[in-house]
Amino acid sequence: MTPGIAITGKPSASLVGLFGLLGFSSGLPFLLFSAVLFLRLSQNNAGLGVVAFFAWVSLLPTFKFAWAPLLDRIGIPGFGRFWGRWRSWILLCQLGTVTSLVGLGWAAPDGNLGFTALWAVLLAFWTTTLEAAADGWRVELAPSAESQGPLVSAALWGYRCAMVAAGSGAVMLAGNAGWDTAYFAIGAVAFLGFPALLATHPDPRHTGSRATALLAGVIASIAILSAGVAIVALFGAVVLRAADSVGLTPDSNVTPGVLLLCALPFVLMTLAIPKIRAMAPDAAPLRSAVLGPYLDFFRTYGFATVGILAFVSLYRMGDVLTLTLSKPLVSTTGYSLTQIGIADGIPALAANIVGVGIGGWAAARYDRNVSLSLGALFAAIGNFAYVWLAHAPVSGAVLYVTTFADHFGNGLAAAVFVVYLSLLANPRYPACQYAFLSGFAFLLPRLLAGASAAIQRDIGYDGFFVLSGVLSLAALPLLPLLRSRPPTLTPAELVT
Repeated sequence: MTPGIAITGKPSASLVGLFGLLGFSSGLPFLLFSAVLFLRLSQNNAGLGVVAFFAWVSLLPTFKFAWAPLLDRIGIPGFGRFWGRWRSWILLCQLGTVTSLVGLGWAAPDGNLGFTALWAVLLAFWTTTLEAAADGWRVELAPSAESQGPLVSAALWGYRCAMVAAGSGAVMLAGNAGWDTAYFAIGAVAFLGFPALLATHPDPRHTGSRATALLAGVIASIAILSAGVAIVALFGAVVLRAADSVGLTPDSNVTPGVLLLCALPFVLMTLAIPKIRAMAPDAAPLRSAVLGPYLDFFRTYGFATVGILAFVSLYRMGDVLTLTLSKPLVSTTGYSLTQIGIADGIPALAANIVGVGIGGWAAARYDRNVSLSLGALFAAIGNFAYVWLAHAPVSGAVLYVTTFADHFGNGLAAAVFVVYLSLLANPRYPACQYAFLSGFAFLLPRLLAGASAAIQRDIGYDGFFVLSGVLSLAALPLLPLLRSRPPTLTPAELVT
């Protein structure tokens, strides 16, 4: 398979393996700035309100559309000359991920929450950008459901295997050697993907020496990573000062404000769509490298965009809410770090492998609405399982069954959802449109996750996890409103 050339049939085994590796690289750090970090904060005596506010770190991936045009247009100096645009970004992001993991290990035991937040945000940023680069490459290479299915399954298998292994390993290491050791160890594993990608074949459209490209890429990466630390530190200081000025504390009830923010995008979309559709085909905004890819999406789907994005924002909401408070619930119920780590190991890994495999198979074989309904149903069952855990006696079997149900439903729903989003995107703008769709899918859920402590205070853990299960099913009535992307390009046109 030649990098940069669209495929029309089933992808080769080597390409499937490559995307499995990219999925592994993307998934390894995810829980370390989300669920594992929430558990770590709880273990270090941070209040539930603080834990919930840290869920907003996960908002960063929802805004990846803001910098996704860079991935579609330019490569990283040095790396791009030899490995091509997509792999150059992936190499940079792997270095950023390792640096951030080391920083988070250095921040343990969270005596300075601002310092912890700095490295958590940077880890989220570099992980998100790595994922966006891999997604853009995948959408560009595989414009059909037949070619997307195996690549999505491989990427999600890699992603979820790494996520489970890192989450379980970090928790078990923390229980025996401390959180700093856990983060340093995962950072060492994360670095293994860097030399593996360096060993891949050069992009045929680029020339030059491998050693020279590597040296130039590392120098450019050091400069970019240093600038990133400075920018995030400055931005964080501004945000904290603003929060203090309005009296925002971990005990504040932010739910009404969050719900208002959730409604705002739909109001703005409804007002903007007529103006976007009225633009002439040669209008400057449509030809803009920054705005054009996103305006193209609204022009393609028209007012159906509102229904599509409402469905997209609801489909994974229950899973995001469950992720925020599941580990604090398990910890307060009486389970030890070792027990949690074991549950997040083999049971979670097996559940992810089976769930993602069934989801990828169902998305390629069955009607879109059938596969999406199947994913929502099993995701809801996994969320409801935590209500059972909260009332059952402390038992390894209860924890393992709950964890299996959660990860199986989550994996199945993720696989069918990724295929659906991939087929919505225009292959002319793969990174931009997929970043927009996948980002919007988690924007409203992660906003609401920041209010999860306030919700839990009002309705308790039982009500919270019942709500998360119901929300997993809430998107299904919107299925009749969904539209598919109309045919726009042939495979031959995609190559040119």
